Amino acid sequence: MLSFEKLYSMGHEEVIFLSDPSCNLKAIIAIHDTTLGPALGGTRMWQYKNEEEALEDVLRLSKGMTYKAAVSGLNLGGGKAVIIGDPKVDKSEALFRAYGRYVESLNGRYITAEDVNITVEDIEHIYTETSFVCGVAKIHGGSGNPAPYTALGVYRGMEAACTKTYGNRSLRDKVVAIQGVGSVGFELAKLLDKSGARLIFTDINEKNIEKMKEEIPHAEFVGAKEIFEAKCDIYAPCALGASINDETIDKLKCKIVAGAANNQLKENRHGQILKDKKILYAPDYLINAGGLMNVSIEFEGWNDGKSRRMVDTIYDTSLEIFAISDEQNIPVNQATDVMAERRLDSIRKISKSFLGNVGNVGHRFPGRKKRQ
Repeated sequence: MLSFEKLYSMGHEEVIFLSDPSCNLKAIIAIHDTTLGPALGGTRMWQYKNEEEALEDVLRLSKGMTYKAAVSGLNLGGGKAVIIGDPKVDKSEALFRAYGRYVESLNGRYITAEDVNITVEDIEHIYTETSFVCGVAKIHGGSGNPAPYTALGVYRGMEAACTKTYGNRSLRDKVVAIQGVGSVGFELAKLLDKSGARLIFTDINEKNIEKMKEEIPHAEFVGAKEIFEAKCDIYAPCALGASINDETIDKLKCKIVAGAANNQLKENRHGQILKDKKILYAPDYLINAGGLMNVSIEFEGWNDGKSRRMVDTIYDTSLEIFAISDEQNIPVNQATDVMAERRLDSIRKISKSFLGNVGNVGHRFPGRKKRQ
């Protein structure tokens, strides 16, 4: 299931398996790289088919966080965590507090936050046990739910993609097909609707579907499989990853792929296929970094204006990466890697010059006071 060879190949520093039978906690924390700073990445809760599937997910997600932080100019490393369980029945205060104690034991090498199926209330339970957590309630000095900021970053990425494809950043009258209208997808839908875009959407959650129909009644609902064949300008994957794969990629009828989901390409080669099909891809870890940017400033004093100004930089960074793609004639996902790896390599060289050839000893974060 897990081997040192796999960790070497993906560049991970540490993978920790956690369990507490008293509250049925089964979780995995993956710390990918701490060259730039402590590993910050959200915790998601999902009913995985098995432990192998959970491990594969957390390894891919944590590596993506390293690149997301690097390309966003943040002084953070990459990490991620998954809790194996059904969020509808397995959540409890005891589970999240037990998980928080494990996060605390890492002494700042890993900082957690919200991800899929984790709410601010869940984060508050974690915060009771550890100072190494972001996205806590605003009443306790945090930034709350990062979804609006993630959505804003995706929106800025879409604007950049429109500038590249159509010559201007306006999304008015653009047809956007959103796959998944959960926490982030719904916030994105509101931004797009306000801008005058026309929306097509799908979801497998009835509550999410009803919420969209009530609040954005003119958005068109289609089935989960039909979304890939929808005639649109932009396909926006905002659910789970790997929706761009061998089965779906030839069905796409869009000019741009830009969404909030992590790991949208099932394999890196799908980036080249999109390029060959003349579909502009705005990589997830480039444009969905708004949530990470938002929570990253909690420890230095969060405010909404500062967060939004930081998220707005995603527009210019996206254009810069599109230019690298053109100049080097490489897929945009590869161009994003080039930018991230340049920064990581430059900091590694500085570290070696000071520390000698002793390898990366990692960073730790001082954190904040735990909730009393």
